[in-house]
Amino acid sequence: MECNILFTCAGKRNYLLRYFKEALKGKGKIIAVDNHKYAAASADADVFIQVPNIYDKTYVSKLEVIIRHHNVRALISLNDLELPILSKQKAYLEQLGVKVLLSNNSVINTTYDKWQTHIFIKSIGLNTPKTYIDFNLAIKDIEAGVLNFPVVLKPRFGSGSIGLEICDDIEELKLAYKLQNIKIKKSIFNKDSAADIAHSILIQEKLQGVEFGFDILNDFKGNFCDAYLREKIAMRFGETDKAISRINPSFNILAEKIGNSLKHIGSMDGDVFLVDNNWFVLELNPRFGGGYPFSHEAGANTAAVYVDWLLGNDNNLKKHINYKCGIVFSKYELLVKLQS
Repeated sequence: MECNILFTCAGKRNYLLRYFKEALKGKGKIIAVDNHKYAAASADADVFIQVPNIYDKTYVSKLEVIIRHHNVRALISLNDLELPILSKQKAYLEQLGVKVLLSNNSVINTTYDKWQTHIFIKSIGLNTPKTYIDFNLAIKDIEAGVLNFPVVLKPRFGSGSIGLEICDDIEELKLAYKLQNIKIKKSIFNKDSAADIAHSILIQEKLQGVEFGFDILNDFKGNFCDAYLREKIAMRFGETDKAISRINPSFNILAEKIGNSLKHIGSMDGDVFLVDNNWFVLELNPRFGGGYPFSHEAGANTAAVYVDWLLGNDNNLKKHINYKCGIVFSKYELLVKLQS
C-alpha cells in the first residue's frame, strides 16, 4: 500500500521530511509545497511544487489538484497561520480520500488565539501566567501590586517570538504597547487582529523559573498517547536552539490532562515553566514544532508512529518510542543545493 504524504508550508523543515522518508521505507513519496520556489525543503522532497500564498483564493483548489494527481494519503501542515484556513476545509479535502492530520476548528481557534489558550488552560485547572488583554486593567493591577515587572508583551495572534517584548517599567510598557499596535496593523497578523484591535496585544507576567518545551502525542482520534519534555538551554528566532531531554512524572500527568481535554490530533508543540515545583503552561501549538527534532533524536520517533497508523499497522508505541533523559542536542545551519 502506497502512502504518499503532503507537507504544506514546508519551508526549512528538511529534517521532518527526512524523518518521514526514513519511516516510509520506500512505501510512499514525500511531497512538499511552499509559496517560495526556492524553499529549502525542496531539496529533501521526492516531489516539490510551488503554490500560491496561503491567503490566495486559489490556494485550497491548488492543493486539491496536487492531492488528486499524486494520490496523497495524508496532509500535514507546518505553519500556524495556515491551520485556521485548512481546518475549515478539512471535511472537504477528506472527501478526496486524504487524511488531513489537523485538529478541528475548535482546537485551532483555542490554540491560535493566545487569550483563548490562557482561558482553556485555566478551565482545566492548570497554572498559567497572569495574562491581560485590557491594557488599562493591566496598568491598574501593576499600580496595585497585583502584577509586577518585568512583564511580557506579545501579539494575541502570532507565531514564534514575533513581536515579543519584555518591559521593565510603566514608561517602557506604554511605549512598547503603542509601537506594538502600529506594527500589528502592518504585519501578517493584521487580519486576525482586526476584529478586536483594542484587545490584540497580551500583557503577561514574566515567570522566573526553568523553561521547557514539549510534544504531546495524541492518536488520530484525539486520544492521549504520550508526551516528551525538553529543558531549553538556548533559543534563536523563536525556536529552541539547544535543549536537553527530560523525563518528569508530574509533567506527564499535566500532559495527559491537556491531551485528553483538548483532543488535538497528532503531535502538539508547547511551552511550560517550572516555578518552585509548580508547572505553568504558556502556549500550545497543534502541529510539529521547531523543537520536535529534539524529541525525535532523544528516542521519540513520532514520524514512524504516524506512518504505522496511516498504514493501519498495530498501535504499539513502544516499537518506535524509547525516549531517553539527559541527552543534549544543538541545531546548526546547513546549506542545501536546489534545482534552478
